[in-house]
Amino acid sequence: MQISGAQLVIKLLERQGIEQIAGLPGGAALPLYDALPGSNIKHVLTRHEQGAGFIAEGMARVTGQAAVCFASSGPGATNLVTAIADAHLDSIPVVAITGQVPSSMLGTDAFQEIDTFGLMVPITKHNWLVRSAEELLEVIPAAFRIATSGRPGPVAIDIPKDVQNQIIEIDEFPEPGKAMPKPQPTLADIEQMKAMIKDAQRPMLMVGAGIIQSGSSEQVVALAEKLGIPAVSTFLGLSIFPHGHPLHMGMLGMHGSKGSNIALEECDLLIGAGVRFDDRATGKISEFCPQAKVLHIDIDRSELGKLKTPTLAINADVGPCIKSLLDSCEPNPRTEWVERIKWLNEHHGIMVPSEDNLFNPYGLLKQVASIAGDNTTVQTDVGQHQMWTAQVYPFVRPRQWSSSGGLGTMGYGLPAAIGAALAQPEYMAICISGDGSIMMNIQELDTAVEHNLNVKVIVLNNAHLGLVRQQQALFYKENFSQINNKRTADFALVAQGMGASGFDLGKADDPQAMLTEALSTPGPVLINVPISEEEMVFPMVPPGAANKDLIEER
Repeated sequence: MQISGAQLVIKLLERQGIEQIAGLPGGAALPLYDALPGSNIKHVLTRHEQGAGFIAEGMARVTGQAAVCFASSGPGATNLVTAIADAHLDSIPVVAITGQVPSSMLGTDAFQEIDTFGLMVPITKHNWLVRSAEELLEVIPAAFRIATSGRPGPVAIDIPKDVQNQIIEIDEFPEPGKAMPKPQPTLADIEQMKAMIKDAQRPMLMVGAGIIQSGSSEQVVALAEKLGIPAVSTFLGLSIFPHGHPLHMGMLGMHGSKGSNIALEECDLLIGAGVRFDDRATGKISEFCPQAKVLHIDIDRSELGKLKTPTLAINADVGPCIKSLLDSCEPNPRTEWVERIKWLNEHHGIMVPSEDNLFNPYGLLKQVASIAGDNTTVQTDVGQHQMWTAQVYPFVRPRQWSSSGGLGTMGYGLPAAIGAALAQPEYMAICISGDGSIMMNIQELDTAVEHNLNVKVIVLNNAHLGLVRQQQALFYKENFSQINNKRTADFALVAQGMGASGFDLGKADDPQAMLTEALSTPGPVLINVPISEEEMVFPMVPPGAANKDLIEER
């Protein structure tokens, strides 16, 4: 069979089960786009390549499967870099495929030439500069195998235009790339973990995104219940425990509750399951869990001992570890410790106003969750709105929640919500954003309209870069600098201009009725909600401080 390199890429992607690709064409990628018509793959034309990368991330985060984005050479590839870096830091399997100038022009500073391979090296698990169409037979399956094996992450494939156009003869297609078997715990590992847990009087679980990736959320909740082990979640581990679970203390760290940080000070065993001990979770690492032995379970060997020296390190998929403990440990209610946790949750949890004031962030989020129900996915941008959501939104299932954790990327929310809506049209995709973040990729609202997606964007609008303002207020003696969005756009009107439905609660005679109507309106919707610039996120651990030194209020 004769086939071009570009046609081969599309055929191999089809064989990998790819049904949707987000991207933006350009000269060096045109052979790929020429091969798309007639394929069963749906292409989603974005308005910016960064949007394409985040849409792929959104799809991958809600499904757990690798997703694909396309871009051209030069600025097309550089516009992808932020999204690929975001996927790298949050361990999301994205396959980025870029066009490149012809092989003969590499290194000549040709039009729209950039060293895409070099740019992608530090922000991918692996990447390729393909030199011949024959290489694609190995590269495409390998990309999916590497992206999904072990600790997931992004990969990049840069394909010169002449390689895309090259005609080759093949006899058969290779087998699709599949994830490699994951490392398993040994019997000795299990016995050591059991002994540590049995000896502990005040154990705590610290659960992270590795639990979600392993598909073991239900088992870890069952383990906590069987052994009387309270839990805290990392930012990306939220949604493992259903909201309101009596053993769950919510998010730990910089904006976690005072109760969760007290419990971590008091615990005598910390079980870190699928976590990397990020500084926003631990605060000053040398003072984190000062009384506790540390059991760290992670699929990535390089994370063991990198930041927090464990008493026992287990390099294995966390899922089988949790299952083995669940099956073999004797029940232990730890009544006294569980009662202490209940008291801490009641007296030092996140304080949410009792009234449903829609112009208070917590009141708004409570109402959004109540009206929208559980048949949703929730994405956020980065800022105060992100932390308020992490603190109080009632997540009920794994993968309901996604946000930019490690990179903290403003502009993530809207395209990620589009990706979620594309991958799971049965769910309403809610994007919670701020007036600063939404402007980073607001052009993708046009993409949502084109595909009539069930995306609801809620803009908490304080006409400021709110989290920057908060830090300037608390740590820079209120020397406010460059944080006032003096010409804040009329976001509802902007949405209407792009063909979406736009609502402004600040102009409503009955804001409650307007919010209900907006969330019930079919298709893409933007809801502007004015809030006070004085609103802050508390508690807050000052940067570089220990978690015990949190600020409870101004």
